[in-house]
Amino acid sequence: MKKIDIYIIKKFLGTFFFAISLLIVVVIIFDISEKIDDFIEKEAPLTDIIFSYYMNFIPYFINLFSYLFTFIAVIFFTSKMAADSEIVAILGSGVSFWRFLRPYLIAATVLGLMSFYLANFLIPRTNKTMMIFEKTYLKNPYRNRDYNMHMQIKPGTFVYLESYNNETNTGFKFSLEKFQSNKLVYKLNSNRILWDSVSGLWKIKDYYIRTFDGMDETLRKGKELDTLINLDPREFTFILDDLKTLNYFELRAFIEKEKLKGSEKIKEYEVDKQKRIAFPFATIILTMIGVSLSSRKVRGGIGMHLGLGIALTFGFILFQQISTVFATHGDLNPVLAVWLPNIIFGVLALFLLRIAPK
Repeated sequence: MKKIDIYIIKKFLGTFFFAISLLIVVVIIFDISEKIDDFIEKEAPLTDIIFSYYMNFIPYFINLFSYLFTFIAVIFFTSKMAADSEIVAILGSGVSFWRFLRPYLIAATVLGLMSFYLANFLIPRTNKTMMIFEKTYLKNPYRNRDYNMHMQIKPGTFVYLESYNNETNTGFKFSLEKFQSNKLVYKLNSNRILWDSVSGLWKIKDYYIRTFDGMDETLRKGKELDTLINLDPREFTFILDDLKTLNYFELRAFIEKEKLKGSEKIKEYEVDKQKRIAFPFATIILTMIGVSLSSRKVRGGIGMHLGLGIALTFGFILFQQISTVFATHGDLNPVLAVWLPNIIFGVLALFLLRIAPK
């Protein structure tokens, strides 16, 4: 790389990390002021507040705002270069616009890879520690409020629960059905089931079992039965926030398992998985848009470029949220919903680069 490449990359990364550091300081100050009463009331240790909560809080917010501040950083320092006639001097010396764009793409790729690593591997680890802290000192214990739960625990085997109390690990109105060649061959009904954490077995209370062999049927009743069922009680306490504790490979395995169960939240899980891949690409796309907009010297200076850039960024975020809603609550494919803003703004980026001053 030449000196001009190093100069632009340093400006890019330096502006990005400086801006996002200021934001993190402000966010932490506001968060402390909001949660200070809970920290005092529940006597949270200072070391846990710093190292278990806020140190793990930082990577999440860096990744959350990374593409927004990438765009702002590009707009800010490129507009200043344009205002100081540095870009005119660079292009006038015989450097092509596409060659001038190279250090921007290198820096954007570095930030994109950082975002991918944070979202898929580091943040899931830090979120586990942060969520333990929140459950201990900030949030009330989670209580399952779902009713009439149906799931497939393995091919041809289905379970049903009217309700489940996760505080006592007790399920009510339980049934288990097994099918072979689309025919019911086994059915277990029970008024109540309890999870035994010591033995890892389910205690089936007041049960009766029906087995079918062609036209023959056998009925068996009992007061209690200990049995092994491919059903983990943690499945009844899993919420969308828990997805944040799964790395990319764990999330893929979890989605496959949920598909087998016939979960109604598959679209939400798929959207989360696709976001972890699409967001890093948004960093590169917004960088190209930022360079094409701010490389032109105009009378409005930095203010005009920043205003237009921020408007475009919020348009991108708004479009992203709308498409996500259509995926989770409508018929839009989750993959298309997450990638559609990238595709549209990617086309816009190529158009703006084509008409940028060269």
